[in-house]
Amino acid sequence: MSSGPFDVPLQTLRRRTSEKWRAAPPDVLPLWVAEMDVMVAEPIVRALHDAVALGDTGYASGTGYAEALAGFAAQRWGWGGLDVGCSALVPDVMTGIVEVLKLITAPGDTVVVSPPVYPPFYAFVEHMDRRVAEAPLTAESRLDPDALGAAFEGAAAYLLCNPHNPTGTVHSRQELERVAALADEAGVRVVADEIHAPLVVGDARFTPFLSVAGAERGFCLLSASKGWNLPGLKAAVVVAGPAAASDLARMPEEVGHGPSHLGVIAHTAALRAGGAWLDELLAGLGANRVLLAELLARRLPAVRYRPGDATYLAWLDCTDLGFAAAGGDRPGRGNVHEVTGPAAFFLSEARVLLSSGAAFGSDAERCARLNFGTSPAILTEAVDRMAAAVQVLELPSRPVAMEGNDA
Repeated sequence: MSSGPFDVPLQTLRRRTSEKWRAAPPDVLPLWVAEMDVMVAEPIVRALHDAVALGDTGYASGTGYAEALAGFAAQRWGWGGLDVGCSALVPDVMTGIVEVLKLITAPGDTVVVSPPVYPPFYAFVEHMDRRVAEAPLTAESRLDPDALGAAFEGAAAYLLCNPHNPTGTVHSRQELERVAALADEAGVRVVADEIHAPLVVGDARFTPFLSVAGAERGFCLLSASKGWNLPGLKAAVVVAGPAAASDLARMPEEVGHGPSHLGVIAHTAALRAGGAWLDELLAGLGANRVLLAELLARRLPAVRYRPGDATYLAWLDCTDLGFAAAGGDRPGRGNVHEVTGPAAFFLSEARVLLSSGAAFGSDAERCARLNFGTSPAILTEAVDRMAAAVQVLELPSRPVAMEGNDA
């Protein structure tokens, strides 16, 4: 039976040279870094083939990507407010976030994040000499207005993950309006990472932050990278709210020199002609989300999993397995490429590679992130391996080091 875009043989996947498939030995099933096990959508393949055949391999130029994004946003999200004139091309979402933060914050300023959250939010902010303050999600993986209000005191900016990585939470319009109001009251600028926006499934509806009342001073970063599995073809767009356009105008021209021209071509083709492929992908992700929940309930009932409404990432709470300390005794947030805690156990004993929870923020050492953007067969085999390992519980004594670049 075909599993749509995920119908890719394991032997084909193991021939890939990207980080997901080369960071661990060949006996390991890699369900960690945010790459999906899919073939590229045909409209993207054609666009890249035509560009290379034409020798069109120079520098990125023009507003075609932003125009395609505006059309996609209007059609998919009912958002007609993406102003191409208030946008800029950037190399990727995190680089765009850094460049925006340079415009609206100063060294030593505080930037708020809501853990558990995408690890580069910490690494990039700290690398640019800003402080990170945490306003954790609630136990139900929702934004916490009280925590945000407290963290916003004295802060300069808030990095909003919308939809949220790793929980898959889709923030409601009401929640985002509350964020905008709290930020406005505290003088905090909101920068929204909306890279997973195309990957909302079921009855949930993605709400662009800039579409809510009070978000006029905010920014959002958008890309086709996650929706169409194009992280190796770097390109993204930053959009400024109406009251932030003057800030965006100060972005140095050289920032726009960084995106890959082929990346821009690929992303533009995805947004303009990749809708049918995306719909098929979303159906596959919806089925995998249900499958994962069923497998965990049946084979690993001690692992708590609250399915989200977006992304292809699952946040697994492994506290009840009782081996949270396995993989190292260093407290606090870990390095994204150091496999600790439950992830270290599953790598060592099940030969399944997950992302360590410690990298996603404070108090997340007992969790792990699983990427279910793969075939049902691989997902089933991975959970079977994990369940068999838990029956033995021979825990590793120290972290397993790994090399790599991204999360």
